[in-house]
Amino acid sequence: MRMQDNHVAVKSRKRKQRRNENRILFGSIILCIVTLSAITFCLMMLFQYRASRLETQEAMAQIEVMQNRYSQEEVDALLAEKMEVAAGESAERTKEEMLTQMKELMLSGEGALHMLREFFPDEVVLVDKNQYYFFPVVDTLAQNTYAQGEFVLNDEGFMEYYENQQLLSHKGIDVSKYQEKIDWKEVAGSDIEYAFIRLGIRGYTEGEILEDDRFEYNINGALDNNIEVGVYFFTQAISVEEAKEEADFVLDALEGYDITYPVVLDVEAVTNDNARTLGLTKEERTKYCIAFCERIKQAGYQPMIYGNLKTFILMLDLEQLEEYDKWFAHYDEQYYFPYQFKVWQYTDSGKIPGIEGDVDINISFENLASGQ
Repeated sequence: MRMQDNHVAVKSRKRKQRRNENRILFGSIILCIVTLSAITFCLMMLFQYRASRLETQEAMAQIEVMQNRYSQEEVDALLAEKMEVAAGESAERTKEEMLTQMKELMLSGEGALHMLREFFPDEVVLVDKNQYYFFPVVDTLAQNTYAQGEFVLNDEGFMEYYENQQLLSHKGIDVSKYQEKIDWKEVAGSDIEYAFIRLGIRGYTEGEILEDDRFEYNINGALDNNIEVGVYFFTQAISVEEAKEEADFVLDALEGYDITYPVVLDVEAVTNDNARTLGLTKEERTKYCIAFCERIKQAGYQPMIYGNLKTFILMLDLEQLEEYDKWFAHYDEQYYFPYQFKVWQYTDSGKIPGIEGDVDINISFENLASGQ
């Protein structure tokens, strides 16, 4: 009987132990569920915060553009106000004198945009799609120190830059399949120090990445004739992932080549109604530039961004891109850009022996070859 009682007691203890174990297990499961729910909630709040912050940044960028956009009527009013202020500041400077200056600027053949830039030297003035934009020069960005009077066209028609009567500039070209078959030996005999060669593009409708038809021919021809080489890629990325994909495509194509000049992201507006990048914001484009440049930099190359005035003022946030060198396109005998840039593409109609037809000509203000 006692043995039976002991057996019952043992079974009772085991049942009680199992109940305790089940309670502990159940409690642990509940605790895990609560913890996971809390983590999920926190992550959702973090993602919502980041998304909200990004939307706010993009909205602010759009507001900045809108606030700096002016119609023709508003520009006329600005000029009238400018004349009143100028006349009030100096008793000797009459409204008639201001009008005379305006007339002279217009008669110079430079046009209304040149006149506006003369009257508003502390702002970047540009026109896009019949809208005028006025952006105050940002003092916190590095300003270029190039003296306009030190740029000269030499006897052969090429731009040069001097400081203290010393030639500082370096002459180069950029080419793609549109220059067709180039005689690189003849090009090298024309004092061309470097060439930026188009490596490839992303299509602006389908988004397919393509290598330039003459990339291999051009890069081999330039290198074989001791011309320093950089490359550029025309982007149409619409996500960070696509920007990284473009960078990886470039890096794969460069394996085995001695690239000493920068690897450049070509950022330009495509106005075609089917362009996949039409709806991108300033913040988005800037983010994609950073993703590309960082990938290039991590691989040991020098990243650079190419663009014109519209690119750098309307399409990108320069304050986020300060650390990357700029290649500025502006076809004139005088550049118009207050911020630092390393290369100036000053014409798209240059003539170089060895190249049939027009070619882009550039000057840089230092030797950009890595390690030199």
